[in-house]
Amino acid sequence: MPAIPVPDFLYGTAWKEHRTAALTELALRAGFRGIDTANQRRHYHEAGVGEGLAAAYRAGIVTRPDLFLQTKFTYQRGQDHRLPYDPSANLAAQVAQSLASSLDHLGTDHVDSFVLHGPASGYDWTDADAEVWEAMRKERDAGRTRRLGVSNVSLQHLEQMQAAHSELPAFVQNRCFARLGWDRQVRSFCREHKITYQGFSLLTANPEVLQHPPLIARARQMNATPAQLIFSFARAVGILPLTGTSSADHMKEDLASLGFRLPPELVQAMESIAG
Repeated sequence: MPAIPVPDFLYGTAWKEHRTAALTELALRAGFRGIDTANQRRHYHEAGVGEGLAAAYRAGIVTRPDLFLQTKFTYQRGQDHRLPYDPSANLAAQVAQSLASSLDHLGTDHVDSFVLHGPASGYDWTDADAEVWEAMRKERDAGRTRRLGVSNVSLQHLEQMQAAHSELPAFVQNRCFARLGWDRQVRSFCREHKITYQGFSLLTANPEVLQHPPLIARARQMNATPAQLIFSFARAVGILPLTGTSSADHMKEDLASLGFRLPPELVQAMESIAG
């Protein structure tokens, strides 16, 4: 089955706990068609995402083929005691168990993207990562996911993957800091290798940009919010943005940013605003 096109905006479901189902359904009602989650009970309530999806299906808002669903495999060190796999099993078995649990949570026979939530080391692409990545490839080849990704990675991780002749990911998902050039080096690698870069915490990681007086003034001139300009800027430089807002109004505003086209000089100014 062919992979569906990737939406222009993803809705992130982290840190929503008991509100997860209602907010997932609300995001779908607002118009989001990409949902990002993880089988990591410490920060996500993936079963709640599935409840929200089921409610949206019942209400006739969307059908499963309308949606891009993305989940993640998280190493045990990133989990709490509520593990989605047997901690005594080998890593390949843990990957298979985690994805099987995700498919059950989400009420589907496949996800559109399966992401390694973060490498085992903050510095190197390790043998454990290689083992997990191979297991993830097998899940993809078996049809349980359409694409693979990695999250919370450095340029060094990606270069070491490449040097090991590993298949490169379809997606890289990183927290994106303006003060670090909006992750320029990793974005450059992604652009060169036709990897879709997903940026999260675009607002929460960058309060200094949202409060930048010239940006506030420019947003006012354009009848936009500073947040909308950040999301529009992100797309202009090749970032697929995530938003995790819990506000129905902000959901609509965020999606409305899809209609903005920023002039090149504004894109350039925002790229160097804090980095």
